[in-house]
Amino acid sequence: MEDGLQRFSLSGRCALITGGSRGIGRAVALAMAAAGAKVAVCARHLDACEAVAAEITARGGQAIAIAGNVGRAEDAVAIIDGAVDGLGALDILVNNAATNPHFGPLVDAEDAAVDRIFQVNVQGPLRLVGAAVRAWMGEHGGSIINMASVGGISPEPMIGAYNASKAALINLTRTLAHELGASGIRVNAIAPGLVETDFARVLIETPAIHDQIVGQTALHRHGQPDEVAGAAVFLACDAASYITGSVLVVDGGWTA
Repeated sequence: MEDGLQRFSLSGRCALITGGSRGIGRAVALAMAAAGAKVAVCARHLDACEAVAAEITARGGQAIAIAGNVGRAEDAVAIIDGAVDGLGALDILVNNAATNPHFGPLVDAEDAAVDRIFQVNVQGPLRLVGAAVRAWMGEHGGSIINMASVGGISPEPMIGAYNASKAALINLTRTLAHELGASGIRVNAIAPGLVETDFARVLIETPAIHDQIVGQTALHRHGQPDEVAGAAVFLACDAASYITGSVLVVDGGWTA
């Protein structure tokens, strides 16, 4: 009988995590490496990626660093090729990189800010998925995990363009699950609630916003990056082999 715990292992798998130099992305990279995967850490700044890769190596794992900006079309193929060449395969793609240059009423958002949000948060993942399918997953299968947000399910004011991009990412996830399923590629999303990261600093450090969110959360606290990482490991492993097109909410009960 197959050991049940083996179904949660990522041993022998190769994973690429964008936005992997900090926050949730870093936590996912560390967790997947701990579960046995070889990991490619990708972000805009190579030195930050190398620091996380070194941390993984120091813990006995295997990792490489790749510099790339997912918001630039010309970077997508280079990022994927770098992962396949450096790792030897690409079984797992975690589209975690995101941006939000606008905080305030949606009607005040400048076109350039909205364009940038959708370039990074929606077009970036779509381009990377296409490149991953053509480079490896189309013939070998794999697991794609898109980092969405509860804001894409139940939007709140002041980060409207970001929330709209995450709603689009959720729809993209479900569409790709249908289109890629026959190739043995599973596509899922994770929708975190408020998590303590640099990205969410303004929400964490603004008492009126933080206290309102926590007050509506069943666990009465915000989350930590490693509390999201476990969900990513699960969706990537064989224990989730019949899960695709799903959105796993990790929000401490905010949407409950």
